Amino acid sequence: MKPKPKSPEERRKTAVALRYDREQDNAPKLVAKGQGLVAERLIEIADKLNIPIHHDPDLVEILSQLDLYQEIPKEVYAIVAKILSFVYRINKTAGKYE
Repeated sequence: MKPKPKSPEERRKTAVALRYDREQDNAPKLVAKGQGLVAERLIEIADKLNIPIHHDPDLVEILSQLDLYQEIPKEVYAIVAKILSFVYRINKTAGKYE
């Protein structure tokens, strides 16, 4: 799945959010996406809720093409796994996981 080429201006204004529950999901799912003001709001909400934010314009391009609640494609499992590992380490350090 190749991302559609966009200008740097358009890329900065895109955000996605993933959810993954190891006990319920086969793979992470796209739960929110948006461009422009919606993207800014997604980032603002994540920041307020102390949800780690990872900046990867190429990955966002791929994930923003998915439908909401669609599982991520196998081609991006490795990079998303690295991001989730990073998030789990942060949460463990913050005492969110035992």
